[in-house]
Amino acid sequence: MSASQHPIQLQGVNLETIAQEFGSPVYVYDGDKIVSQIKSLQSAFATVPLKIKYATKALSNINILKLVKKAGEGVDAVSIEEIMICMKAGFTAGEIMYTPSGVNFREVEEAVALGVIVNLDSIPLMEEFGAMYGNTVAACIRINPHIMAGGNAKISVGHIQSKFGISIQQLPEIIEVVKNFDIKIKGLHIHTGSDILDAEIFLRGGNVLFEAAMNFPDLAFLDFGGGFKVAYKSGDPATDIAEVGAKVSAAFNEFCEKYGRKLELWLEPGKFLVSESGYLIVEANVVKKTPQITFVGVDSGLNHLIRPMMYDAFHDVYNLSNPEGDQKPYNVVGYICETDTLAKDRMLASVTKGDFLVFKNAGAYGFSMSSNYNSRLRPAEVLVWEGKAQLIREREIFEDLIRHQVILDI
Repeated sequence: MSASQHPIQLQGVNLETIAQEFGSPVYVYDGDKIVSQIKSLQSAFATVPLKIKYATKALSNINILKLVKKAGEGVDAVSIEEIMICMKAGFTAGEIMYTPSGVNFREVEEAVALGVIVNLDSIPLMEEFGAMYGNTVAACIRINPHIMAGGNAKISVGHIQSKFGISIQQLPEIIEVVKNFDIKIKGLHIHTGSDILDAEIFLRGGNVLFEAAMNFPDLAFLDFGGGFKVAYKSGDPATDIAEVGAKVSAAFNEFCEKYGRKLELWLEPGKFLVSESGYLIVEANVVKKTPQITFVGVDSGLNHLIRPMMYDAFHDVYNLSNPEGDQKPYNVVGYICETDTLAKDRMLASVTKGDFLVFKNAGAYGFSMSSNYNSRLRPAEVLVWEGKAQLIREREIFEDLIRHQVILDI
């Protein structure tokens, strides 16, 4: 048996055993991995006052958020509902950054009422915020640094045509709005994208922040966003966190000397914290041979894991039930009435109906982007923590699909 074929265990718990106990499809998360990822960032940025704000959108189960809270870090939320979930998990308002994009101002008012930090990402929002609150509520400004970065166009968000943030070319206008409404600015923020390998990208973004920051004398923090790349298959490059931490921290400390006092450095990792912790276990419904391809149809699809279809994302797949079988080529496909190829041209240990397969690196943007498309049910979620597999979300049932439908007498 090759190393890659050994039964996958999390803290001594076999994944196939989890599937047998909780059924499939099921998302499984390794709590230890999430904590170790947090610790690696804390270590890499040990020379600066670091605050991690976990990107809740990556995986918002309350129990995952509680692990982040337990590690002493905060969260970034992009909706009022995420704010409320974070508070349910135990975060205080001061530990939550709220970064909306194009929301109704009523949602911003709700966020302010809850006491969280609001990240302003447009001139109109700044003006409305300033007119409402003046200098009575401190805020952050999201700047678009015009840096093209990220592994896929859909996750590159800091370039000149992106909807996110306020163009750095509009800095004079930003300053004018702040002055006109006397807005209290406590932080500046950028986020260039995801899957960023090169420390130089973070440094380029940092230089944009450093230059802009000199126009705001009362800052408490600079937020570098996230976007660290994780490896999705053997041989894949990943961000050298130690190198990024060393270079960015050195530049940040040098800036703070120039600024005249020490600020906090904020990061907003999402995928980096939870991606490698997650596994999606599915069952083979059918093995279908054609003259050219052998398909494995499974009890899941783009309704549970949309990343392969949306981002052309690669997820390693293994046969949990027959890890020592002869290697054969397969296309693993879903049960959705769309072309939902989850894995194409993969060599897997021989698959038969009823085998459990597992998709790795499924912790980030897996369950959180799931849906009820085709009126399918969303899967259960299980957390392995302190050597024990525990259910953290029940599998949906049919009644969940129609719970909020108003059925007329037609």
